[in-house]
Amino acid sequence: MDEGTRAPLPMAAPQDDKPARGRSAWLLEGARVLVFRAPRWQDLAARPLTLAVLVLAGYVLAFGLQWALADESAKPLWTGLLSGWIDIAVIAWLCWIVARSADGGDASRPSAATLMALLWSATLVLSLGEGALALVLGAVWGPTADWPASLHWVSWLVAICWTALMQIRLLWRFAGSAAVRGAVLLLVPVPLALSGWFAPTVLWWAEPVAEAQAEAALPLTDAIVATQPELLAQALDGLQPPRPGRVNVYALTYAPYASEDVFMRESAVVADTLRERFGAEGRVVELVVNPATGMTLPWATPLNLRKTIARMAALMNREQDVLFLHLTSHGGADGKLATQSWPLQTEPVTPQLLRRWLDEAGVRWRVISVSACYSGSWIEPLAGDGTLVMTAADADNTSYGCGKHSELTFFGRAMYEEALRETWSFSEAHAQARKVIEVREREAGKSDGYSNPQISEGAGVRVVLQRLTEEQRNR
Repeated sequence: MDEGTRAPLPMAAPQDDKPARGRSAWLLEGARVLVFRAPRWQDLAARPLTLAVLVLAGYVLAFGLQWALADESAKPLWTGLLSGWIDIAVIAWLCWIVARSADGGDASRPSAATLMALLWSATLVLSLGEGALALVLGAVWGPTADWPASLHWVSWLVAICWTALMQIRLLWRFAGSAAVRGAVLLLVPVPLALSGWFAPTVLWWAEPVAEAQAEAALPLTDAIVATQPELLAQALDGLQPPRPGRVNVYALTYAPYASEDVFMRESAVVADTLRERFGAEGRVVELVVNPATGMTLPWATPLNLRKTIARMAALMNREQDVLFLHLTSHGGADGKLATQSWPLQTEPVTPQLLRRWLDEAGVRWRVISVSACYSGSWIEPLAGDGTLVMTAADADNTSYGCGKHSELTFFGRAMYEEALRETWSFSEAHAQARKVIEVREREAGKSDGYSNPQISEGAGVRVVLQRLTEEQRNR
């Protein structure tokens, strides 16, 4: 072949002299894909490491957002990392089909890896937007488990539909034939619907209430159910009459939260202190709900509390004896003392209920100790001339030391294991305990403010308690 008939050499595709952009540029182009605009992919390098980083970033983002929105009891669910891979595999195959459908050697069309990276970048940007919106909704509605069902459905449908439209639009843009476009249109929604409905990526899991209750359930064997009425009857029948000429203390502890042993231990410490320091031996009843005490102590239920108050009031000399009552549990800002005794159905005790029962029983002189968060809300409903009320916190703050791993609450330890070992005055002990608790809470890093224990002492009961203090000092 001579020079005049020689075939022209194929022209190389034009090359952009710009350097390849970094991985952060994928997010910018992903945002363009997300709003259905053409991506500027020519100077992006879709290497295997790029794809791995984008996929990993998606899972890290999902893990962090689900943690931020989960209930406090939620735990990591590592098997959730196995979800979503069918969707990734189908989309990767479609990207390969679309890239293969282009004319051979056409440099104006992206590779399968580039398409995959663009789609995953767009999904990552969408997840960031969903996460920001979810955090705002979480501030309003609380953990996602508390959201209305309609909100769950709407957020799921919007995310699935937008993702499907975004993926279809990008792959359609570069598909080389009508058959490939049809495959894109038919196959893109399938993995999204399947993974979103049947196998969503769940990386944090809170036990359903029923399972959590079952784990902390009271054992209700035939022996325990048969023994409980006997235990209450023995405790009430065993109460001794008052000693004449003295201020007798009848002491009652009430611990209705079964799943945390700290309340059971605090009940025992308070009961021992009243026996040893105030001569209450034979006049103490402990009401406790705990799996360990089902065969030894009567349950802390509202009915048992009311019966015990009535029995003590019937025995005591109402003109001079004192009924001491210590309640220990979690507390709410609504003034209710938390109860946890599943499967036993019980209602929380409130200060209004307690006052009514004490009034009905005719108890004149009362010392009431409430060891719970927000327990200052009990002061006003219970206060009176014949009543001393002490609380572990004010009405606006939590108390401290009532967790599963606590030996005693800060209030229980400072008040009953320490201060009342040095004085017989409840008011002096409470003042001393306040100072100790403030120091210990600060050292422990309590971040939501000083618990600020409260006290209210009526003029009438003050005289009776001064007489009690003198008798104990001189015995």
